[in-house]
Amino acid sequence: MKQEKGRNWDALFRRTGVVVAAAIVCTLLWGSAFPGVKAGYTLFAIGEGDIPSKLVFAGVRFFAAGLLVLAFGWISQRRFPRPKGKAAWGWTGLLGLVQTALQYLFFYIGLANTTGVKSSILNATGSFFGVILAHFFCKGDRLTKQKVLGCLLGFSGCVLVSLSSGEGLAGFSFLGEGFIICAALSFGVGFVISKRATAQSDAATVTGWQLSIGGAVLLIAGWIFGGSFTVTGWQAILLLAYLAALSAVAFALWSQLLKCNPVSRISVYNFLVPVFGTALSILCLGEGIPDWRTPAALALVCLGIWVVNRKSAANQPS
Repeated sequence: MKQEKGRNWDALFRRTGVVVAAAIVCTLLWGSAFPGVKAGYTLFAIGEGDIPSKLVFAGVRFFAAGLLVLAFGWISQRRFPRPKGKAAWGWTGLLGLVQTALQYLFFYIGLANTTGVKSSILNATGSFFGVILAHFFCKGDRLTKQKVLGCLLGFSGCVLVSLSSGEGLAGFSFLGEGFIICAALSFGVGFVISKRATAQSDAATVTGWQLSIGGAVLLIAGWIFGGSFTVTGWQAILLLAYLAALSAVAFALWSQLLKCNPVSRISVYNFLVPVFGTALSILCLGEGIPDWRTPAALALVCLGIWVVNRKSAANQPS
C-alpha cells in the first residue's frame, strides 16, 4: 500500500503543471531568503564581515529546517524517518555536506569578498553545472543544443537583472568570485547526488537529514571560529522561523522534483531565484526602483525554461 502511494506521489511530480508550480514555489521561497537573510543580519546584530557568526546563523537556520522536515515525516508516517540502507545513508550524508554545508561555507566567504551583483550572476552558474554533470552521471539525461540554448537564455536573464544595480563587474579574486563559483558547483553537484540519495528513500526523509547534517556542520564550524548567535526579540524569532520553514519546504519539494524528473529539466528553473530575489528585495527592503530590466530578465528566464522543456514536456502528462 505504501509503495503504491509512493508511486502515485512520484507520478504526480512528473506532471508538467505540478513541475512548473512546485519549481516556481521553490525559487520564489529561495528568492525571498535574500531580503530575509539581510534583515536577519540586522536583527541578530551580525556585522558585515563577521563570517563565523553568519555561519552560526545559517547553521541554526538549516538545522532547524531539517528538524521540521523530520518531525513532519515522523507525524505523517507514524515512524521516525530514516534513509533506507547504508548506501542511502552515505548519499544523504554526502548531500548534506556538499549542497548545504560546503555550498553555504563557500557562498558566505565569497560574498564577503565580492559584490552582490557578481555573486548573483556567478551563483546562477549552478544550473549549468547541474545540466553538464547530469550528462555524465545521470542515465538518459543527455546534453543537447536545446538545453545549452535554454541555459544561456536563463543565464542572460540573471546577468540582466543583476546589472540593474549598476555595480561593476571588473576584477577576480579566488576568495571572492572563486568561492562563489565553488558554491555554485557544490549546488550543481548536489543535483546529481540528490538523484542517488532519493533512489531508494523518499525525498522528505533525505531532505530532513540533509539539512540537519549540513546545518550541524555549519553551526560547529561557525562556533569553532568564534561565531556567536544572539536572539534579540520576537521579530528575530519569527524571521528565523520563516527562514527555517522556507528552507524545509523548498528543499523538500526540490528533492522530490529531482527524484521524479531529469536534472536538466529541473535545474534550469534555478535561474528564477535571482530574479525573484531582486524583485522581493526591491519590494521588502526598498532597494531601488524596478526598471525594464526586471521584467525583461523574467521573460528571458521563462523563455530559457520553455526551450529546455518544450520537447520533453510534450511527452509528459498534463
